[in-house]
Amino acid sequence: MSNPKVSIIIPHWNGIEILSECLDSLTQTEYSNKEIIVVDNASTDGSSDWVNINYPSVKLIENDQNYGYAGGCNRGANAATGDYLTFLNNDTIQDPKWIDPLVDFLNLNPNVAAVQPKILNFFDQAKFDYAGGAGGWLDILGYPFARGRVFLEQEQDMGQYDKIRPIFWASGTALMVRKSDFESANGFDETFFAHQEEIDLCWKFRLMDKETWAVPSGIVYHKNALTLPMFSRRKQYLNHRNSLLMVLCNYSLPLTLYIMPIRIALEFVALVYSLFSLDMNHFAGILQSLFWVFTHPHVIWKRRRIVKRIRKVKDKQVLPWLYWGSVVFDYYIRRKKISSDIVKE
Repeated sequence: MSNPKVSIIIPHWNGIEILSECLDSLTQTEYSNKEIIVVDNASTDGSSDWVNINYPSVKLIENDQNYGYAGGCNRGANAATGDYLTFLNNDTIQDPKWIDPLVDFLNLNPNVAAVQPKILNFFDQAKFDYAGGAGGWLDILGYPFARGRVFLEQEQDMGQYDKIRPIFWASGTALMVRKSDFESANGFDETFFAHQEEIDLCWKFRLMDKETWAVPSGIVYHKNALTLPMFSRRKQYLNHRNSLLMVLCNYSLPLTLYIMPIRIALEFVALVYSLFSLDMNHFAGILQSLFWVFTHPHVIWKRRRIVKRIRKVKDKQVLPWLYWGSVVFDYYIRRKKISSDIVKE
């Protein structure tokens, strides 16, 4: 399968100009055996009509409501005919050769379920992007960080992460997966709606004894936070809630019971810090996430049963891929701002 079909799935909600620039860029993509699917999450600005008129070759899915990134991507995957699925943010610009190295790597490595390219900041292309950089890590408490980005610190791209290597999670900004593995993992969990659903997916791949790799010879540029502002209450809520949801559902029960008290304690530290910093969006987002967790045990239990069904390996086989430390402690106390100082390359 040297030239498999690639389905590029773009979830979208409002913002014709953003989508236009993304689709214009995709016309320059050199990989030929591809289809483009735009999943419109009930936009109110005429996006669907615009796609039909200006890009009649694009497969358009019109949802009856906003199902978020997770739900939009799942519906796009259901309509896809490709062997490989590529989930792509609508606020990206792509290098013309970005797909080829991803496809080549999946072709040569059947145990790899997901890959990502190097993701750079569109507005400052010498820097890694906030959303995924050159591939992601997760500490044992469930806090994510990336090669090239730790919390708000975005490194300059000087080729330091150009090595192809295994990672724990690949960014949903530009994520290529085998369709068969995606379906075996039950796709994205729509409970997440948006944010960190790709981390959850890659965690499930690990539980299936599948791997995720960074292939930085492919390059995508991202206009981060155009869809949802960086420090909005909604974004803070989704990030904290979804991170807690992963810890509650993806570990075995004994490990969950061991880790969660520590994690909850850190959430309360963050709650107090945000209050004293007068960061009320962060404060309200954390509070809302904790309230959701404590009032939705039925959802957590249902998710744990789903994960149990797809799990093929024990935690001890997944733990070596996690960072055995606290990125929060490293960043705020030990003042480590560079990802390679935390996880050696």
